[in-house]
Amino acid sequence: MSLNVLFCYDMVAKRKTGGFDHSARVGTFLDKIFSGLGLSRNLAGWKIVTKWPDIVGPKNAEHSRALRFSEDTLLVKVTDAVWRQELSLESDRILKEIHKEPGGKVVKKIHFVS
Repeated sequence: MSLNVLFCYDMVAKRKTGGFDHSARVGTFLDKIFSGLGLSRNLAGWKIVTKWPDIVGPKNAEHSRALRFSEDTLLVKVTDAVWRQELSLESDRILKEIHKEPGGKVVKKIHFVS
């Protein structure tokens, strides 16, 4: 991220509030910058990719790996057709777990490939 983007955001914040709020957290700034650039949905989806093992548990994570998030779909690689079928049958439950995560509602579908 360029310093120009951060500087512009800082100037907008000062203009709106009449001064800089020193108590604001860096994460809040980054969320606003990503949102302003249209990247917040992708960031939320990629966070789900990294949390995949925690979401599905160790047994399922041993046989699957989230590869990427694109638009509203999470792409998950599985070890074989048996695990693809097993996880496909559990996809509604897995989606409910994903939706419990911050930003997880950006994931609407899971596509399993072997």
